[in-house]
Amino acid sequence: MSENTSQGRARLTQSQLELLLIAHERLIEGKPGGKRITLRFVNLSGLDLSGRNLAEADFSGSSFDGAVMLKVNLERANLFGCDLRNADMRAANLRRADLRGASLRGANLAKADLSQADFREGQIAIPHPSKGLSMMRHEARSGEADAANFSGATLDGSKMNGSTACKADFTDCSMRGVKLTGANLKEANLSGALLQDAEIGGANFEGANLSGAVLTGVDTGGARMGGANLSGALRDRPADAGAHDADLLQRAQAHELWCRSGGRYGQHTAFDNQDLRGLGAQLKGMLLTALSARNACCVGLDLAGCELQGINFEGADLRGANLNAADLRGARLAGANLTKTSLRQAKLSPLPVGGRSAPTVCTGARMRYVKAQGADCAGAVFDEADLHGANFEDAVTTGASWKHAILDGAVGIEIGKAAA
Repeated sequence: MSENTSQGRARLTQSQLELLLIAHERLIEGKPGGKRITLRFVNLSGLDLSGRNLAEADFSGSSFDGAVMLKVNLERANLFGCDLRNADMRAANLRRADLRGASLRGANLAKADLSQADFREGQIAIPHPSKGLSMMRHEARSGEADAANFSGATLDGSKMNGSTACKADFTDCSMRGVKLTGANLKEANLSGALLQDAEIGGANFEGANLSGAVLTGVDTGGARMGGANLSGALRDRPADAGAHDADLLQRAQAHELWCRSGGRYGQHTAFDNQDLRGLGAQLKGMLLTALSARNACCVGLDLAGCELQGINFEGADLRGANLNAADLRGARLAGANLTKTSLRQAKLSPLPVGGRSAPTVCTGARMRYVKAQGADCAGAVFDEADLHGANFEDAVTTGASWKHAILDGAVGIEIGKAAA
């Protein structure tokens, strides 16, 4: 706990905080006796707020140094100028939270949702060490997240202009459209991060690890990139890719016609080794049964509701793709990269084929932080897959195989059934 940040702040006990938490949750639930939490310049260091619903609460200027805040809901909360150093905020909901001028140094925000959160500079009031709130000074302070752990977190559309996150861990983060203008990410780890359309003008990425990151729509020319590792980073497509996209769409439509007509019309097609990113959401909901897309680049593709029974996605790059409610029965996904892919309500159960059934095979797939809530994964094969941080809550996993799979931090999986 940092003594200098808690001086001048009133100290709350866990039992005192509990009464306020209950009142705020009653307000959120529309129950009588509810009251919104307004705790400004309060010392909450080391206290436990795990799992509580604190949406729109006001904690401006307060200290949470070393607090336990697992899965806490702080959506749209006011955390302006807060001290959140070393706080455990894994899987917390901080969507649209006001974190201007806040300190997150050393905090653990793995798998947290920080979409559209505001980390920009703020004018912070500092209580006097002995005279407390009666005498305060003000200073401009940028959001600080040095050495923080954001691995697997979602920061889409967040405002980190001018903030500092030196040596922070952004491994496999979704950071689409994040604003990093003038930010300092020196020696940060952004390996595998999804940075599509990020704004990084004037940012410092010296010595940063951007290996395997998705940098489409990102202009690195105005950033300091000295010593940065860009090996395997996915960059923009060729300028003339538009005409190629139109051809790919026509071929997909011909394949759909082939499926619907039982092979009488249209044509069976294959997208092996093709870059399909330019199709965006144009394939959404299509019937593409038995399509082959081996080693295809499908990063960010919207395939929600598609009928993809028996599709061959072996070795394909499906990072950040939307496969919600897609029918993937009997699909082949061996060796595919589905990091941060959404499979909510998708079907991955066996596909009946001529009196037998073909399982969905994800052997050796990279499925880190995949979102498979409510998916039907009965009988699916996840042997040797990397499922670090994956979410299978409310999913059907009866008969699924997890032999030698990496399940660190995964939830919703019956670990006892996983083979060692």
